[in-house]
Amino acid sequence: MLRRTNWDEKLGVTVERREKKPIRIEKAGINHLREIVAVINAGATRVRKDKEFDNWQDYSAAFEALVQAPEADIYVALDEAGDVVGTYQIHFLKGLAFMGRPRAEIESVHVRSDQRGTGVGRIMMDHAEDLARKANACMVQLTSNRERDGSHHFYRKLGYDQSHLGYKKMLM
Repeated sequence: MLRRTNWDEKLGVTVERREKKPIRIEKAGINHLREIVAVINAGATRVRKDKEFDNWQDYSAAFEALVQAPEADIYVALDEAGDVVGTYQIHFLKGLAFMGRPRAEIESVHVRSDQRGTGVGRIMMDHAEDLARKANACMVQLTSNRERDGSHHFYRKLGYDQSHLGYKKMLM
């Protein structure tokens, strides 16, 4: 059973996992970028395999734009040593449906391969859902590449319904 041990709005959240080693969730800083890029590129699906940069510094401008956007944030899950073991992005989308309440879209959820199955993903999703509730979002939505059967099982286990069929068109 996972249990929240400390919540601090400014600094993030620390939670104990099954193996009693705490994980800390906090907003990502530029100092985390190298590890974030390594985690997301290690989990790249077929459509992204040859479209990413080898040099993590090439992501600096995109990272800065993301952290400066008022409707979006990027978070990291850190282990006891301060190493990035997971990351996710959250975007708040405005619309007319649900009387104008925002939707929270969770994007680019990645857990370092040696940490999968340890509770890191659940901790990050719980954190994202808490942020969505605080923003009065009407729902949390996400997409998952159809190649990721393990992720689909994970999201269903967390109570997510596969309610829509999504489409993407690559422009690069």
